[in-house]
Amino acid sequence: MVPCTETLNDQDLDDQDEDVPATEEAVMLAVAAADAADDVRATDLEILDVADLLAVVDVFLVGTTASDRQLKAATERIEERLRDRDRKPLRREGTPASGWVLLDYGDLVCHLFSDEQRDFYGLDRLWADVPRRDRVTGETLDPAMPPAAAALLREPDREDLEP
Repeated sequence: MVPCTETLNDQDLDDQDEDVPATEEAVMLAVAAADAADDVRATDLEILDVADLLAVVDVFLVGTTASDRQLKAATERIEERLRDRDRKPLRREGTPASGWVLLDYGDLVCHLFSDEQRDFYGLDRLWADVPRRDRVTGETLDPAMPPAAAALLREPDREDLEP
């Protein structure tokens, strides 16, 4: 057996700590999926950038629906919108009746839940430390800014609110 004489230097260790952001394609797919889910009134839509922690997926889209029917509609709308981009899910798990559907596109995984199931699975707590992306622009959000505040910054000025 030949002894290993190669050692890691400080630069090698620094290189291992570099952030690996999600690919632009995965982020834009997540934005399109979020827009599709929003079309049918899914709520609490969040794009989580998990690329730095997971080798097999770049982003999660997490959303909530108010009923089985709405969950089915959101699932179908996302599939339709991403099919327009020549993407089909590699795998689909769950059913609207179960209150949870997962659509796996490889670099994007969409998790759609009923309110009850979202609380039960707790993905928001599990992935609390990962960067969030704006669901409209795909830009990385400031971790100190709550998603609701970021949404307000995107809102156009409304004439009916002017004095």
